[in-house]
Amino acid sequence: MTTPPENQAAPLVDLHRLFVAIRRRKRLWLATALLGLIAGAAVAVVLPAAPTAVTKVIVVHQDDSPTDSGTLMRTDVAVLSTTQIAEGALKKLGSTESPEDFMKNYAGLGLTNNVMQITVKAKSDAEAVAKAKALADTFIADHVQRSQAAAAAQSKAILDQRKNAQDELTKVDAQIADETGKGRNANASTLEGLYGRRAALASQVSDFDSRAQQAGIGSPQVAAGTQIVDAPRALPKTFLKTTATNGGIGFALGLALGLAIAAVGAVSRDRPVLRREISTHLGASVLAQLPSKRRGPARLWQRSRAVSERRRVATTLVRAIKKDRPGVSLLELGAPKVAAALALDIATELATDGKASILDDLPGEDVRKLAAETQSEVTVVGAGDPDAEPDERRVGVGTVSPGTAWTDLEHLGQEAVLVVKAGHANTLWLHTVARQLADQQIPIVGVVLVDPDPRDKSDGTLWDGLHTALRGRAKSTQHVHRVSVTENDDRIDELAARIAERVAVVEPPTRRIAPVRPVLPPPLAKPPAPPLPEPGKVSVPDHLDAPTKKFAPVKPPPRPPTPFKRDHGEPTHKGELNAELESEKSAEVS
Repeated sequence: MTTPPENQAAPLVDLHRLFVAIRRRKRLWLATALLGLIAGAAVAVVLPAAPTAVTKVIVVHQDDSPTDSGTLMRTDVAVLSTTQIAEGALKKLGSTESPEDFMKNYAGLGLTNNVMQITVKAKSDAEAVAKAKALADTFIADHVQRSQAAAAAQSKAILDQRKNAQDELTKVDAQIADETGKGRNANASTLEGLYGRRAALASQVSDFDSRAQQAGIGSPQVAAGTQIVDAPRALPKTFLKTTATNGGIGFALGLALGLAIAAVGAVSRDRPVLRREISTHLGASVLAQLPSKRRGPARLWQRSRAVSERRRVATTLVRAIKKDRPGVSLLELGAPKVAAALALDIATELATDGKASILDDLPGEDVRKLAAETQSEVTVVGAGDPDAEPDERRVGVGTVSPGTAWTDLEHLGQEAVLVVKAGHANTLWLHTVARQLADQQIPIVGVVLVDPDPRDKSDGTLWDGLHTALRGRAKSTQHVHRVSVTENDDRIDELAARIAERVAVVEPPTRRIAPVRPVLPPPLAKPPAPPLPEPGKVSVPDHLDAPTKKFAPVKPPPRPPTPFKRDHGEPTHKGELNAELESEKSAEVS
């Protein structure tokens, strides 16, 4: 992987890294989800649902319309949740409970435009049923009363308008009678206008009569249609259903809370978990990866697989460090037990070709404990024991966790292999480890990543600069045997003779081409001028005062000779070249 360019802006939130970090913390959000499930089920057991009664009421509206969107039913639900209805129901029950407290224990729900469901909670089923019945009756009475009052008000208003029209009709009839009594003196146009006015008033009176009758008919329909269609009954107690519902709600809330905590922690803590991030921050490539120690029943059937993978990684590291004599150390960061087991496997592989030992510098002496548990034959020494023998390969095991004595790491080995657990250290500490090892001149051979994400497909190899997988191996180049030129003079002479022979066969002879004569460049410096005569001894000639026509024309200086043919009239080697060509032609003819 190549380092990204500096002008390329880094994303504010790396979704890949965020998803990997959340997936790695699955124990957290699964634990919170399980706690939510248990809490929800416990609530259903400790705080059981109160006895509940339900009833359904059909409500007939005087202004019903097929295009109604439920506005009238929402109005009825709002009217049900008023102190007037609650107080009327409590009076019917003879209860001393306050209307405000009673309103908290019941609710209305509009099922359709004309059907409303009333749910009431109480201390017992009988009390809940009684309260539901009283509440439904009170609402029906109030609804019918309001409908009758509206119909009565509308009928009264219509009758008042009819009375006014009837009074005005009476006056018009009187005017017609007076005008008719005049006999021949009556005005025909006035009578015609009065007759038209009387007809209009009579029509209004008739219309008011029909409207008053319709208003009076609407109230009985509302009163007869609004009634209880489903008698109040107590809902059965379904303990399992309630427990499952509460548990599901608690599980969903706990899962959401755990995911939120994991996401916030992944963004705020800044702990690299991807291969490319760890290799970039440490400046070394990931050589191999190992799963962490299994927990639970999974370690019973995956133990052999983990051991085989660790031994395979140990074999890979042995092949990388076996050719060089400098000591190599294993430095752990968050995985001391894995580093101890890997060191034992490496020392066991090295012991097949000679004597090998392990220098245990871990705080908990994990290597010594593991060697005692497995009864390993590899020698484990401490920090205060004597140094290794000349023919002994010693593998040092240490830590680079916070609190490490950096100056003691050089005694563990001249090179280091880092055993890092993914997601254990933050970016700042990874930079600190890389900088401290560079200051101690301990090159990093590579990184063994412990507990990586199984779905991480990022590349953990660095290709640019000295940050390669084996960047610390540059010191070993001084041990490579270099062949000097003086040791193979005979071979070089033989190779030069072969090259000359091949060139002589392939290329044409150069004797036909006359050699180019070198042309010397003109002198860069002019010859020194003669010394000037002494003052008083110089005589001025007479011709200096003559006109300028007596002066001779100025001739340009001669041009220096050049090696090009176009700058000369005839080449200087023309005769020699012709003679050479003639001899060649005569030889070819003969």
